[in-house]
Amino acid sequence: MNSAGFAISEYHDTRDIYSKLDHLLGQPIRPIKREEIDTYKKYFDTQCSRSHAITSEAMKYIPGGVQHNLAFNYPFPLVFTKAEGAYLYDKDGNRYIDFLQAGGPTVLGSNYPAVRDKIIQLLHDCGPSTGLFHEYEYKIARKICELFPSVDQFRMLGSGTEAVMAAIRVARLATKKKKVIKVGGAYHGWSDQMVYGMRIPGTGRFEAHGIPKAASRHTQEVWPNSISSLEKKLRMNRLRGGTAAVILEPIGPESGTRPVDFDYNRQVRELCDKYGAVLIFDEVVSAFRIGLSGAQGYYGVKPDLTVFGKVVAGGYPSAGGLGGKLDLMEYLSAGLQSGKKKVMVGGTMAANPISSAAGYHTIVEIEKQNACEKAGKAGDRLTRGLQQLIEKYNLPFVAYNQGSVNHLETSGVMFVKINWLKIMKVLAEIKQRKHMMEEMGAAYMAEGIVTLAGSRMYTSMADTDEVIDDALNRFENVFKKVEGV
Repeated sequence: MNSAGFAISEYHDTRDIYSKLDHLLGQPIRPIKREEIDTYKKYFDTQCSRSHAITSEAMKYIPGGVQHNLAFNYPFPLVFTKAEGAYLYDKDGNRYIDFLQAGGPTVLGSNYPAVRDKIIQLLHDCGPSTGLFHEYEYKIARKICELFPSVDQFRMLGSGTEAVMAAIRVARLATKKKKVIKVGGAYHGWSDQMVYGMRIPGTGRFEAHGIPKAASRHTQEVWPNSISSLEKKLRMNRLRGGTAAVILEPIGPESGTRPVDFDYNRQVRELCDKYGAVLIFDEVVSAFRIGLSGAQGYYGVKPDLTVFGKVVAGGYPSAGGLGGKLDLMEYLSAGLQSGKKKVMVGGTMAANPISSAAGYHTIVEIEKQNACEKAGKAGDRLTRGLQQLIEKYNLPFVAYNQGSVNHLETSGVMFVKINWLKIMKVLAEIKQRKHMMEEMGAAYMAEGIVTLAGSRMYTSMADTDEVIDDALNRFENVFKKVEGV
């Protein structure tokens, strides 16, 4: 396909990636040498003391010490006080290359001035919220409808989790069916029905603590990239009332950590049409990061509903929304008018002036700056460099990317095969591999690189060749310290 304007310049060899991941799992783990880990820990003790004091005190008032899962890092969370372009700065004044990019939404780079200036002016004019309609609600909705061919209307919500909940409710009301099939290993928010088959396919309700079984009674999962297992599930469901929706991340579960074949989305679309199920694309990460028309534009596949998040507020708070076909979106109409049945959604702070304006101006700037393609080229440079380092030091690690979404698997913890007959052994292996991944993340941080859990990185337009090459030198410092090197 024509990759112009998209973050992905060349599609990865999915089979080759899985072959390398299988090889990684078949090897003894290769953690950082113990004496080197001790040295890295000293960095946190000596160079991050102000952060440590604050986060230690925070443990008294915040469960776990931080308010967001992404903020927890080993050996302790750092306190960040400044974000600028490709960099973050912590409370102790240390500078880091920012490959977290707020979890993905800041394709332009952190705290982009052209957007920030617009929001400051808006705050002067009307404040953060009025509880009533603001013109930027209309502007961002129109912009998204113009850029996404599958979206006739857009309803802004408070988060990706809320948008997923709304999408499933719409699908069930429209189809009069109950079953929802997700691709195993994906994260679609933390609503009761979606805490199922998370991170590792085949785990079902393994992480559904505090959630009644009835909440996920109609949730099912299928193995990623397996069209045959999806059709089998759809066929069986037809005998049990049918399937309301199939929901997936178009670049693969966990933001492409489990990559899919290029034709996979098209094949799922065909099956949904065949069995009368609503196709939901979760583009919380990929919308406006893979391209201005999302991953669906890159793959050339139109879902019925699209879940948005993160970037629709440009990295500012209250980021979520749902877009789709007119006949489905009518179920989300606001107001008290009677007539057609509607699904219950809400959110007083959803589509507030700040989030709507930030999202609109961010998308405008992404389009103006060709940011998706620039961020993707940075991701390609980063991944190529990591692959060369892996080969240089004869490591079993695996690096791959979908444009500006980059993956570096060193422990393979997400790919451990679940065997319920040997579950205690499996859990022990997961714990061991997870700890190794945490230590790798800590080593990257001590070398001045912020990643997502030590295994995922988002590049942005701010990542110049010089930034990427600097990062690769820092990654090499870590790889030199791995056992067996």
